[in-house]
Amino acid sequence: MTTFLLLLLAHLIADFWLQSDKMVNGKVKYLKSHSFHHLLTTGIALLFIWSYLHDFQNVINYFIFPLAFIVMTHLLIDLLKIKLVEGAKKDTPNNMKLLGYFLLDQALHTTMIVVTCFLFFQMNLTVVTDRIENWNGMTGLLNTLLFLTIMYILATSVSGHIVKHIIGNLPSELANFEGELTLKNQMINVKETNQLKAENNLTEEYHYFTYSSPLRSRGKLIGYIERLLVILLTVVGAYPAITFIIAAKSIARFKQLDDRNWAEYFLLGTLSSILLGLVLGLVVQAIIM
Repeated sequence: MTTFLLLLLAHLIADFWLQSDKMVNGKVKYLKSHSFHHLLTTGIALLFIWSYLHDFQNVINYFIFPLAFIVMTHLLIDLLKIKLVEGAKKDTPNNMKLLGYFLLDQALHTTMIVVTCFLFFQMNLTVVTDRIENWNGMTGLLNTLLFLTIMYILATSVSGHIVKHIIGNLPSELANFEGELTLKNQMINVKETNQLKAENNLTEEYHYFTYSSPLRSRGKLIGYIERLLVILLTVVGAYPAITFIIAAKSIARFKQLDDRNWAEYFLLGTLSSILLGLVLGLVVQAIIM
């Protein structure tokens, strides 16, 4: 189990912590950097596995072959995803199709990690189904820390990508303003010329709804904290308390909910985030309880 958790954590760190948005959007251009991240993180994980679990024995089977297998399969899967995404972008944009490619990509990577554990480290099904109470001693403590770190990444970065694919980009029509315009025309008598003169007094009041990068960053952070809270509440069985999270978010966005487009966008994002938090919470509950 330690081997699988370490390799999965290495993959998640390389894919979600070491990649910038620029690298994600230009994956073909930065494919070498992306591959290097996976080579580095997987190499470190395998080095620890080889030294800690196998006492530096059989370097070929426990280090070289697994490293080559994971890096090569990862590269092939990434090239496949790039082709699929490029084809999807040529058609009408479809967020759900892109989400499907993202989930397929992650599923294939995870499958290759499982295959690596079975091929090179003799992992069996009994180890996969072990619960956390069976992780005894220092190895058990290490497994627990690895598992919790993986769940943290899944609840924050990975779930954030999933929610982003579901709701898409912020619609341009939402980044507008409401305006209230008052125009006063007054006719005044100018004594010097005995002529009527029109004076226009213009009063303008605009209420802007702007969505800048700092606001989006705060929204992302709120989503992270929201899913972590939902996981915690699910593990302890406090399901009614989850409704307070939704209520708090609704109060914060109360005025903006008057706009139907914004309300639907907000509701879709919130429900998607809560659902992911519940699913991850049930996973944690199944492993721990």
